[in-house]
Amino acid sequence: MSIKNERLLSKAKKLAKKGEVDQARQIYSKILKSFPNNLEAKKGLLFLDSSTKLSPTKEQLDNVINLYSSGKLKEAITSVQALIENYPNEPLLFNICGACFSEMGLIEKAIPEFNAAINLNQDYAEAHYNLGVAYQKISELDSALLHYDKAIKSQHAYPTAHNNMGVIFLTKGQIDSAVKSFEWSIAYSPNYAEAHNNLGTALQELKEFTNAKNQFLKAISLNHQYAQAFHNLGILNEIINLPNEAISNYENAITINPNFAEAHRNLSKIKTYKANDKQIAQIESLYLNDDLSIADKARLNFAMADIHKDLDNQEVFFQYLNEGNRLRKEELNYSFDQSNNFHNIIVELFKKAQPKVKQKSSKPGQIKPIFIVGMPRSGTTLVEQIISSHHKVYGAGELLNFRNIITPILDHSLKNNKKLLKKDFESIRDQYLDSLAHLNTSEKIITDKMPMNFRLLGFILSTIPEAKIIHLTRDAMATCWSNYNHYFTSGNGFSFDQEDLAKFYNLYLEIMAFWHNLFPNKIYDINYENLTKNQKIETQKLLNYCDLEWDENCLNFHENKRGVLTASSAQVRQKIYQGSSEAWKKHKKYLKPLIKGLSK
Repeated sequence: MSIKNERLLSKAKKLAKKGEVDQARQIYSKILKSFPNNLEAKKGLLFLDSSTKLSPTKEQLDNVINLYSSGKLKEAITSVQALIENYPNEPLLFNICGACFSEMGLIEKAIPEFNAAINLNQDYAEAHYNLGVAYQKISELDSALLHYDKAIKSQHAYPTAHNNMGVIFLTKGQIDSAVKSFEWSIAYSPNYAEAHNNLGTALQELKEFTNAKNQFLKAISLNHQYAQAFHNLGILNEIINLPNEAISNYENAITINPNFAEAHRNLSKIKTYKANDKQIAQIESLYLNDDLSIADKARLNFAMADIHKDLDNQEVFFQYLNEGNRLRKEELNYSFDQSNNFHNIIVELFKKAQPKVKQKSSKPGQIKPIFIVGMPRSGTTLVEQIISSHHKVYGAGELLNFRNIITPILDHSLKNNKKLLKKDFESIRDQYLDSLAHLNTSEKIITDKMPMNFRLLGFILSTIPEAKIIHLTRDAMATCWSNYNHYFTSGNGFSFDQEDLAKFYNLYLEIMAFWHNLFPNKIYDINYENLTKNQKIETQKLLNYCDLEWDENCLNFHENKRGVLTASSAQVRQKIYQGSSEAWKKHKKYLKPLIKGLSK
């Protein structure tokens, strides 16, 4: 027999093993047309015919299921693969095999097994669900969503599939979709503590703080040992300015799970420490754990830095702070080239004339956005708190909406080397204003306080020319020190290295000068230090720029009860104060790379 036929026989056997019976049968039949007496092809067809009529016994299935359930995964794989040899058309066997590989973290081996199960039964809900889990583990979220959706279409009463879809929607910033998914999950499983906890997180993003709190409390009532729910309740209590309750929640989370690094970090931000605090020994002991991830090591270093700042151990404070920043940068795999490349792309793009959307005449009830931008930690939260204290303004906080809308459009343009068209800019405008219209508020003047939108001002002013742009400036060292001294839970990879931070700050100055030149008189600069020294004068000028009449509430912004989701939530609960921009000076000797970088 020819080498070609040997290869075909081998392929047919593999297809049969995977459960792809029709394809295997076609190959065997093709061989027999040319070689009617080929025994291997005859045996193959006979085997396929016999196996389609047979299924493993209940005892055989129970055996492999029990091995899987008891964690004996290698034994389960050996047993189930032996059964697959004899019963290649049984989808359950492939599903079990895939589940074993998935549990072992061997996702590249799990995925083909789940696909084999689905090939044998297109409506196999559990195989679709398991395939969704596998894709979710390797962050292929769109593929995960596709298979969760197929699982739900086959079996709508699938609480875990709805819950997992909700988690992905949360990750993608599609909060309304996340809420719907979690609500379906709870509808089918009212005592599903994890779904209640996740729904609380989604509602918190929508600023429905009372409802969010009720969901966290419900999750805790269903599972008194639910450390994550206590932790999330702590975060919420920080947002709504209940620091003592937050401390208690974080402490409960740590009592349940002493290895909960993020709870240790969050507790360290709001608690004042003394030298004999038992949490110090807990963290030191936890840090010796060989299985600790880079992420948790970074969190614990930031926690210990906060503790030693309280204890005024400056040398030790910087040892932990520097190590925490180093680990966080490693975890994020950040390189300054990432920021520099994006900066260059945007500048080169707007050096060429770009389409502009004509300013629409103002109509009653039309949404008017106010973008508050600048370096992180430059005072953007304070300014939003001041403006949102006005009776006509809604403070939406740090919205990802504009970035999420523009990213696929910009990526498509760059990937295909195509110019951005007027219709692209009109689409950006319509999508963004529509996203604001869906916020849970009656006010039509809405602040969007995403500091990093300073990089996207060209798109903002080209698509929404009537938008108000408020740009915060602050002393360079004060801004950069506040960044380096802070653990950002997402993004801002430039902040975790003093040299990167200085270089990024210089990029920021460069692009802001570029925007000012490109869009003269369209960006309002307000200086943080001037605001703290001349609060009333600067507030009046700010309101005038925003076309807002005077509102005394803006001076008493610290009495504003709105929830603040940023790191500055505690500061904006206090009256305005001076001197914070001088705080870096006591640490001068530890900040030489930053000082040198900013002096260039």
